Amino acid sequence: MRSPFSGSVLAAASILAGALAVSYSAQPANGQQPAYQPPKGPAPRLANGKPDFGGVWQSPRMADVTKNMACCKGAGELPYTAWGKQQWDSYDATKGDYTGSCLPFGLLRSVGGPHPIQIVQNDKYIAMLYEQNSWFHVTPIDGRPHPKNPDPTWFGNSVGHWEGDTLVIDTIAFNGKTRIDTDGHPHSDQLHTIERFTRRDLGHIDYVLTIDDPKTYTRSWNSVRVWTLRPDWEIMEYSCEENNKDLLEGHLKSGVVPESH
Repeated sequence: MRSPFSGSVLAAASILAGALAVSYSAQPANGQQPAYQPPKGPAPRLANGKPDFGGVWQSPRMADVTKNMACCKGAGELPYTAWGKQQWDSYDATKGDYTGSCLPFGLLRSVGGPHPIQIVQNDKYIAMLYEQNSWFHVTPIDGRPHPKNPDPTWFGNSVGHWEGDTLVIDTIAFNGKTRIDTDGHPHSDQLHTIERFTRRDLGHIDYVLTIDDPKTYTRSWNSVRVWTLRPDWEIMEYSCEENNKDLLEGHLKSGVVPESH
């Protein structure tokens, strides 16, 4: 299927072509390890001629999607609907965040790092293996449409197609129980995302995420990022349940404030 966000994608692509390229040429300060140098060379390809995105990647930590970073273009002020603004204004992570209960982070916070992602790809599928909580998400990339009335899930229902050398992944059917980033920017179950992956060379993926959620935002908007290949890394096992006292020793209860003496 074709992306409905061609105008915003073109604007994002022009940003990627310019000042947002990640620079690794800075000299390290005295006593520090040299800055990581990603491998150089052309983007590899599969036997079918399509770019091969396989490898372990560092996706930038986007704790706040509105802010610019050295690697990335923030979305700026978000165009909330009245409902969306109420969701943002009422959010308070100190009163509890779903990730603190080891519930799935969902697609957007998993892509937003800080843990690495391993990509495994063939002609028919691409799989994102998230180190974070050992989650994974498999997407068909053979151009098929979404199934009719897919069940809502934490990571949504994704299908992919190619636009030249760019892989476009379209995702719908989110359950609306997650947040866009660590700061807690909201979305609803009407969220629809478009992810565009372009492997510009051996060491980098240009990544453009388009958010479309008419319940939460008055228009679609982009988050523009660069992923870096880390052939020196392997993803590790990760479990939020490690040493979970609640599971092993009974449900935790509120603490008792000691009396003052």
